[in-house]
Amino acid sequence: MKTLKQIIRKSILIITTILSALLLISIVGIQIFNEQNRTYENASRTLTQMEHLLAENQTDMAETVHSYAQTCLLHAESIAYILEKDPSLINNTEELKKIASFTEVDDIHIFDQSGTLIAGTVPSSYGLTFDSGEQISYFKPMLKDKNLSLVQPITPNTAEAKQMQYTAVWSKDGSFILQIAMEPDSIIKLTEENELSHILSLFRVNPEAGYYAVDTESGEIVGSTSTELTGKHIEEIGLSMAQIQTDPDGFHAEVEGVHSFCVFKEIGDTYIGRVISSAIMYQRIPNFTISIASYLIILAVILYHIIVRYMKRYVTDSIDTVNEKLTLIAKGDLDETIDIQNSAEFSALSSYINEMVKTLLDNNKKMSYVLSRTDLYIGVYEHNAHMDRVRFTEYIPQILGLNETEADALSSDHHRFRAFIETIRRHPVPDEPNIFRIPGEVEKYVRLEEITEDDAFFGVCIDETEDILKRQKIEVERDYDLLTGLYNRRGLDRQLSILFQHPEKLGLGALIMIDADGLKQINDTYGHENGDLYLIKISEVIDKFGLRSNLSARQGGDEFVLLLYDYDSEDELQNTLRTLKYIQTHSTVRLGEDLNVPLRFSLGYALLDGTADTQRLFKEADERMYANKRERKQQNNA
Repeated sequence: MKTLKQIIRKSILIITTILSALLLISIVGIQIFNEQNRTYENASRTLTQMEHLLAENQTDMAETVHSYAQTCLLHAESIAYILEKDPSLINNTEELKKIASFTEVDDIHIFDQSGTLIAGTVPSSYGLTFDSGEQISYFKPMLKDKNLSLVQPITPNTAEAKQMQYTAVWSKDGSFILQIAMEPDSIIKLTEENELSHILSLFRVNPEAGYYAVDTESGEIVGSTSTELTGKHIEEIGLSMAQIQTDPDGFHAEVEGVHSFCVFKEIGDTYIGRVISSAIMYQRIPNFTISIASYLIILAVILYHIIVRYMKRYVTDSIDTVNEKLTLIAKGDLDETIDIQNSAEFSALSSYINEMVKTLLDNNKKMSYVLSRTDLYIGVYEHNAHMDRVRFTEYIPQILGLNETEADALSSDHHRFRAFIETIRRHPVPDEPNIFRIPGEVEKYVRLEEITEDDAFFGVCIDETEDILKRQKIEVERDYDLLTGLYNRRGLDRQLSILFQHPEKLGLGALIMIDADGLKQINDTYGHENGDLYLIKISEVIDKFGLRSNLSARQGGDEFVLLLYDYDSEDELQNTLRTLKYIQTHSTVRLGEDLNVPLRFSLGYALLDGTADTQRLFKEADERMYANKRERKQQNNA
């Protein structure tokens, strides 16, 4: 068998190795996370800058387009004014060309009121109408509204498919529509500078990083730092729309055959992404890992030797000392003490062992105390907070009603035993000091007396079951009617005394006097045995009667008392009384196998009035009961 020193050395070696490996793995994991997070932050900054640039370009574009449209409109109004002042110029193509050159307009077209092109700088277009093509039909609404001036968005012209800006205005006198065409060079140039491919090229500072612009609907690459990829679908280079849409914090993918980390951001109707190879992203980690591993190995070796040295000094050497002392104690040397103070734990262990030895020495004194206290069949137990086990005599399980398994479980854990004793103490027997009922199906009572000193407990258990049951039997015979099981007169008085200590708490109720009718006739006709059964049946009706709380008793002979209380409303109480009146004349009782007789009784009641005047209640109820009896006799004789 290995010694503790060998086990400790091996355990420390294993633990330091595992901890070093876990620490190294954690550090590498943190580095990977940091590199990935740094790459994501760089990508996010770049994409945010790109988003701002696109937004600024769009703003500039909108302002330029608006400004250019206003310029076109101003030129058209100026030319219309010139022609209106000198109508002869309208049919002079050469003069119109001079005007166009002077105002920096590419073409001039003049339409009559019907929308037909009648003059201008391009004679080949004469005869065209606003229905002649998609481009020219844009101005057709002007035929219905002479206050309307229109600037058409930049669109290819009909003849050459050349990008042009067309503008049309009515002359002041409404005699013709003047349309001019201007080539928007500045806008076309700005549009080219706003192309995604041009913008992406501005951000290619890091040659290892690539940028891609992907259409959010089709997945087509609409711009890239690698121009040859423009027009391809992203799946052709190893990306997927699902990853782009669901992983905004970045994801890994094989892009053009290279394992890469990708970050995409949705800007308008386009996903803009930055892609960098994993080899570039993690290039600093291998050298860093080697350095950390070297430091951890050196640190683990140093810690191993330090821990082994201190474990020997403060643990194994102390355990050897304890074992030597315990050997002497086990051999009977109870005067031997242990005093190891090199740590709080061994100091406590020394104290516990010395206390245990002292406990053993005190056993004779304790047993003498028990024998001097009683001559009964008793059980004794003892335990303290410093020992898990509980020591008790062989009679404790029998007195406490424990089987062998339960006794073993309680003796092995003083906390569980303490909880068990406290459970018993929660069931004290009234008017019986230090006597408690043990919870369970079988009635069992025990006397518990304890001596407590600091955290130590010494207890005596005495089985009091037989005496308690005898006293309970005496109390039952004193307060209960043996025939019916209801309270007798003595028991009724005791219960009424308790209830009427606070009569206001009884609520609505009634005290009812009941007298069995026809008892003498049943005794004479069917015998006293059936007469007793007749009384028992009446008592069963009374005992279980009522919707709320009740108290029932047999006064003696054929007289009974029923107290109903704690009713919520007058209607509820009256309904209950009506039910009892119905029972008194509509019930039968089975006295024998073939013998059914009417169950009849007279009754009278007095309503509770919130006072403790029970004498008044009995008198009033008794008078009404006799009045009811007389009334029933008259009805029977009629």
